Amino acid sequence: MPAWLAALLCAPGLVSAATATATATATATTTTTASEAGAGLPAVSAPSRETAAMPLAGDELAQWMRQTAQTALDGHTDNGPAPRVEVSVGRLDPRLKLAPCRKVLPYLPPGSRALGATRIGLRCMEGSKLWNVSLPVTVKVFARSLVAATAVPAGTVLQRQHLSVAEVDLAASSDPAIGQPTLAVGRTLARNLAAGDALRQADLKPRLWFAAGDQVRVVAMGAGFQIAADAQALGPGHDGQTVRARMDGGRIVSGVATADRRIELPM
Repeated sequence: MPAWLAALLCAPGLVSAATATATATATATTTTTASEAGAGLPAVSAPSRETAAMPLAGDELAQWMRQTAQTALDGHTDNGPAPRVEVSVGRLDPRLKLAPCRKVLPYLPPGSRALGATRIGLRCMEGSKLWNVSLPVTVKVFARSLVAATAVPAGTVLQRQHLSVAEVDLAASSDPAIGQPTLAVGRTLARNLAAGDALRQADLKPRLWFAAGDQVRVVAMGAGFQIAADAQALGPGHDGQTVRARMDGGRIVSGVATADRRIELPM
């Protein structure tokens, strides 16, 4: 059995990319930027992310976990300095008695998050007796992002003085954090925020682009063409939500509210 796996059976710890093999007493912390994560390892593809079969040492497991976290960061952060990633590995059930294994495949089980408190699977691919176990891990992703400067009640129309910038664990929630003031100022807060709380997308009420009965512009778009016509909105136009409108000829169409008095119909 690999030494790093035997160590996981004994004690929790933080995996360090500088450690060749895990030991039962290791508790060193490692941090890295997302741009450095998983360099030189096989690509991890959704949804099973089971393409990285390899004999594993402790550093290889840490690198694989960072690469998995990197794939999950796409669309999770605003453009800016690369966040730093911390990977904390729990321990396997000490009652497990696993047969020796020459090749272990790490994978992210379907439905599991690659960030935050989660579990990864470890599957024996070459051994006298194959096995499949799960291992608790915590992946934290720290970057500077918007936080509440003071306690702010729900219903507040956010202004710049309501907000500050601080280091935030982006992985603490699946809801993306907001890093740019231009994406928050003028928006209405959907829930109470305590001082220091990270501002996330679900904390903001959707923009209301128009009300029911308003005259709107319906734009049908396709590859290389765009057609626009006037219509009357049959419901409120919340940003990114589907709404119906009645065209001048009486036809009812459905599209997505995308801007002030604008409904888009992809074709």
